[in-house]
Amino acid sequence: MIDRLAILGATGDLSARFLLPALAALRAAGHTGDALRVTGASREDWDTGRYRAWAAERLDRHGGALPAGAGEAVLSALDYRRADVTDPADVAAVVAGEGPVAVYLALPPALFPGAVTALHAAGLPEGSRIVLEKPFGEDLAGARELNRLLAELLPERAVFRVDHFLAMTTVQNVLGSRLANRVLEPLWNSTHIAEVDITWDETLALEGRAGYYDRVGALKDMVQNHLLQLLCLVAMEPPLTLGERDLRDRKVDVLRSVRPLTEHDVVHRTRRARYLPGRIGDRDVPAYAEEEGVDPARGTETFAEVELELDSWRWAGTRFRLRSGKALGTDRKEVAVHFRPVPHLPFGPGGKRPGGEGHGGEGHGGKGHGEEARPNVLRFELEPEGLALDLTGIGAHAHELVPLSLTARMEPQDLPAYGRLLLDVLNGDPALSIRGDEAEEAWRVLEPVLSAWERGLVPLDEYPAGSQGPPPHWW
Repeated sequence: MIDRLAILGATGDLSARFLLPALAALRAAGHTGDALRVTGASREDWDTGRYRAWAAERLDRHGGALPAGAGEAVLSALDYRRADVTDPADVAAVVAGEGPVAVYLALPPALFPGAVTALHAAGLPEGSRIVLEKPFGEDLAGARELNRLLAELLPERAVFRVDHFLAMTTVQNVLGSRLANRVLEPLWNSTHIAEVDITWDETLALEGRAGYYDRVGALKDMVQNHLLQLLCLVAMEPPLTLGERDLRDRKVDVLRSVRPLTEHDVVHRTRRARYLPGRIGDRDVPAYAEEEGVDPARGTETFAEVELELDSWRWAGTRFRLRSGKALGTDRKEVAVHFRPVPHLPFGPGGKRPGGEGHGGEGHGGKGHGEEARPNVLRFELEPEGLALDLTGIGAHAHELVPLSLTARMEPQDLPAYGRLLLDVLNGDPALSIRGDEAEEAWRVLEPVLSAWERGLVPLDEYPAGSQGPPPHWW
């Protein structure tokens, strides 16, 4: 295990909300000890004492219930250096020391190339690793160039392009449910599954993140990485093992199988929108364009939806819909697998048994497809984490169909998602990180959407904050 961690961008939101609590969780669970040292670097003119005070306040706010001593142990492991993360001399001072170091780029994507170039000039000890957050690059060309720079710095196995969704309990359980249960895998294909909705709708609005979000938008912030990763896990062929090569090879296969979107497809199978003023719960929300730090002329979307099809034996004929929106009326974060209806129901209209004997009763032969005979839906609920299966059964009155639902709550993990990812980085296990070719394939899928949206071929719709988003216009 590597015992040195350097965080570039150590005073940002990512460090405050996720990395520091993850380090405390690792310490509390006994995965790290006193040997681990953490150097934070940022442009603020602070010393180590002030950084530790800042970190203590963030741990109190975001760390949850920590065992006695875990937070204090993390704080005592922290050092701080003021640094320009694109300056080789400053970066060399941050990573200086004996033995390999894991360098976490907790930075805006626009700074990745400069920081990687500075690390290359500064030099890293043998066995070091680098960690990059999403989105990886800003387009396909940017991702290719960033991959080139990283290849000059470290071998691919030492590059961790992390996506914390992959370490969530329910996301992992997509694979568990498929691959460990004989009842599901034979049905996991287009013969039985009509469509899959991958949704991340949230009531949160901008929440002070204009500096980042207004330059990215919903498509790059959520769909290009998190939701495409979920698509990979849902649609991949069963891997031989869950080791890094087998798992990542199968994920790349999914992205390569996505049917390229034509200009016509983008116009008719994608939509974008941003929120207007509205009310969510007990709070009034201003229009996105009026939020502090937003440039309305950019036309940044806060809602994005894309429908994809896969050219593969398993999935030909199934639709995959990826959707994410901010400032909506309800939180809905799930993967919903919609099964096709049964081919025949021996019930009459309204779910009741048809009258008459033999085969001649009215309503026989499929007329029982009433409202109550709904197709089954398997839901992987992402937040809160759980599993639900929508079924149809017999109600109190004989032969009357009623909806049934089976639900299960996931046991909480011993580590938060970022804790699991950091542990993999320190241990050198890249299975849950994104390989370079996979990052490029994800951009290839959405390049036609970005191009058409930039040219205004898809209108920027609007929806009131607190609503369910813009109405669909093509299904």
